[in-house]
Amino acid sequence: MEIAVSTRPRLALAGRITIWSGLLGAASGLLLALRPPAVSADQWSYPQGEVEFALTQTWFAVQHLGLALGIWALWELTGRRSRFGYYAALGGMLALAIIELVAIIPASEALEAPMVVALGVAYGIVAFVIGVGIVAMGVAVIRSGALSGWDRWVPLSLGLWVFCPMMPAIATSFLGARLSIAGWMLLFAALGWVILRREAVGYAP
Repeated sequence: MEIAVSTRPRLALAGRITIWSGLLGAASGLLLALRPPAVSADQWSYPQGEVEFALTQTWFAVQHLGLALGIWALWELTGRRSRFGYYAALGGMLALAIIELVAIIPASEALEAPMVVALGVAYGIVAFVIGVGIVAMGVAVIRSGALSGWDRWVPLSLGLWVFCPMMPAIATSFLGARLSIAGWMLLFAALGWVILRREAVGYAP
């Protein structure tokens, strides 16, 4: 089935934004992993100072909006399959963008502070919802044949990555968290590439 002419340019743009959001997100994660600490390891903003942390969190919020576009584009491109998965993944990503901004408030507080603990729980819940949603979308894509070749495995891999290795790595160490999130961002960049390639041939099932 041909994608409507009015939709195709938006899908192409969403694909490009997803690619760059993923690549820049991965680069941000690696920079944080390698950054020399400016504060003690028990401060929420570690390894950054408060001002730098606020700027980084604001960037992450904007970047997550780019990733949300990728989730929307995947749903459009593959025939709007798995409504539950789509709303879970999209809603979770938008919630994550909000949490990134809220996380600026206790920047100078210790990891044991009540608001920091609550934020940790919120991050975990939202990540779980996003993972479940993208897995559901990925399964629907594979079963429907909406994508072919290695393309069809990208959405499912993106969802499964949340549960292993990302969530265990986040719970284990700061370095593991940064590296696993960077890997997740690279998978989002791969999703953007899939969207861009499929849009270029003007195909959707």
